[in-house]
Amino acid sequence: MTTSATTLPPTDVAALRDRVAGRVLARGDLPDGGPTAAEAVAAHSTLVTHDPDLAVLAATEDDVVEAVRFAAHHGLRVRAHATGHGAAAPITDGLVLGTGDLAGVEVDPGTRVARIAAGTRWKAVVEAGAEHGLLPVTGSSTGVGVVGYTLGGGFGPLTRSHGLTTDWVRGFRVVLADGSVVEASADSEPDLFWALRGGKGGLGVVTRVDVELAPLRTLYAGALTFDAPHIEDVLRGWVAWTATAPDDVTTSAVVLALPDLPFIPEHLRGRTVLALRFAYPGDAAEGERLAAPLRALAPVLADTVGEIPTTAVATIHSDPEDAGPSWVYGAGLRAVDGDFLDRFLAELGPGSGSPFVAAELRHVGAAGARDVDGGSAAGGRTAGFLFSLVGVNPPRVPDMVDAAASFAQWSQQWAATETNINFLPGPWTDETLARAWSPETAARLASVRSAYDPAGLFAWRV
Repeated sequence: MTTSATTLPPTDVAALRDRVAGRVLARGDLPDGGPTAAEAVAAHSTLVTHDPDLAVLAATEDDVVEAVRFAAHHGLRVRAHATGHGAAAPITDGLVLGTGDLAGVEVDPGTRVARIAAGTRWKAVVEAGAEHGLLPVTGSSTGVGVVGYTLGGGFGPLTRSHGLTTDWVRGFRVVLADGSVVEASADSEPDLFWALRGGKGGLGVVTRVDVELAPLRTLYAGALTFDAPHIEDVLRGWVAWTATAPDDVTTSAVVLALPDLPFIPEHLRGRTVLALRFAYPGDAAEGERLAAPLRALAPVLADTVGEIPTTAVATIHSDPEDAGPSWVYGAGLRAVDGDFLDRFLAELGPGSGSPFVAAELRHVGAAGARDVDGGSAAGGRTAGFLFSLVGVNPPRVPDMVDAAASFAQWSQQWAATETNINFLPGPWTDETLARAWSPETAARLASVRSAYDPAGLFAWRV
């Protein structure tokens, strides 16, 4: 496979256009009224700019098949693209297969299984499930694409009570490197099914995923926000509380340096605050009892924790959905203690001069630590906490890089043996990927990838 820009014969590109229902955009094309190839497959972070040889915006599964066969014939590596949330490095070659137009979800209320097309975002699945009193084990942002998120495992606001998203997958429909289409499940292509549940990529292009939904109509959930003077006390109190937290409660704590911008609630603009996110999939009375110790940690600046419909699941974290400049870093931690918090507060807390808008600790474990029957490739289950940083100020990216490197050094004594691939910072190298899975899982993944994609057609490292 080529790893540099390629000049494709115009007649071959024209023939591909004739064979597909969707759009085919070569580098340099300037279509009337439509996006260029680079614009059509833009990353969610505007810090990353793609410029592939070819973009195929699939309208049907047959389009995916044609694109894969074209790429194999011309020696182009293939990358799938739905929402662009996973991009950490520019794409400068190959064929990018846009699946955003392959969107749709069908829910069978009898089996509680949703059949989800490749380009679908979680919001559509949440809304479709809610009509039947069902909720997918989604991520914190429902603007993220279902497939890319699920292929990495999927740690979200219900991780402790319901496990990883991929634990709820019942099957995949996949276009393989030779252009054939297979169904992967526990009973069909079991090795491929195992690898797709957490192995992230290098196996094929998923055109549909079948996910079992949880029987939930409401959650007791939301966020408690505390002002800067109380951040240290609340953070230490929350960490102490997590030591005996119920398995069915998932929480996280994030230090937010909020900009003075119109989209921020007026009472929070320009402030540094701590938000405790809380999610309990049970009745409101019990949820209120469980949240009471957290409410008592300090005076609350804002309190949105209460009974919410499942359609409001994204309001627990209230992650921004619009594209923009974002630089992210993540790591798995086996535990967090007072010494860790001393350094965390000094480097990332109020008055630290941190370049990040958000520094978060997610309490995981419980159901998230338990693998499914038959096993999966999902890594990061050994972590007790997930740590993440988000920066949005482009001139300070060098400071972000330095701060993240510093964290990687000083946090080693708290590091988990694995960091889930969706949280692992890119660009992914052999060294960083060694932290994504256990040696045994990594070896099995390499074997499955070699069996299903021996020529390395599918590029998956971001």
